[in-house]
Amino acid sequence: MDNNLNAVELKYRKWIIVLSIAIPLVVAILFGVKLKDFGYDVKPLSFLPPIYAAINGVTAVLLVAAVMAVKNGKRKLHENLMKTAIACSVAFLGMYVAYHMTAESTPYGGEGISRYIYFFILLTHILLSIIIIPFVLVTYVRALAERFDKHRKLARITYPMWLYVAVTGVIVYLMISPYYAH
Repeated sequence: MDNNLNAVELKYRKWIIVLSIAIPLVVAILFGVKLKDFGYDVKPLSFLPPIYAAINGVTAVLLVAAVMAVKNGKRKLHENLMKTAIACSVAFLGMYVAYHMTAESTPYGGEGISRYIYFFILLTHILLSIIIIPFVLVTYVRALAERFDKHRKLARITYPMWLYVAVTGVIVYLMISPYYAH
């Protein structure tokens, strides 16, 4: 047992590990599952991509506001903004999976340099969206455990990654949206 972990951190350690593995696996599996394949006559939830892209934008704003709040000594506001950012990320995830379970993937139609830029942004967005899960969870639990020194140290890594994921989620949507079937 790690002597540097307190009771709160130990309490959540297994959940952090489970969720950090389960979320990407479940999303990957569900991404390939189409409800039509199971006999459900469901129309594509084509209204969701602009909503979940907007949620990514809201998450980015919340993250920036949360950092500004804590730097100005407004700890409770910081806490509430971070909880809201986490809730937005969970809402995004649910909508993202729901959309992809009801609709076919949209191929990117751009050519030339924009194609390379799109796939670079998409790939880094996807990889960091997987990597960020344990970072967010551990950072959050360290705050719950009132281990603010360790929380701050890890938040300096978590924040830019999470912000990148949120912002690139919007960029990916803006780049792919002209190619959605209407």
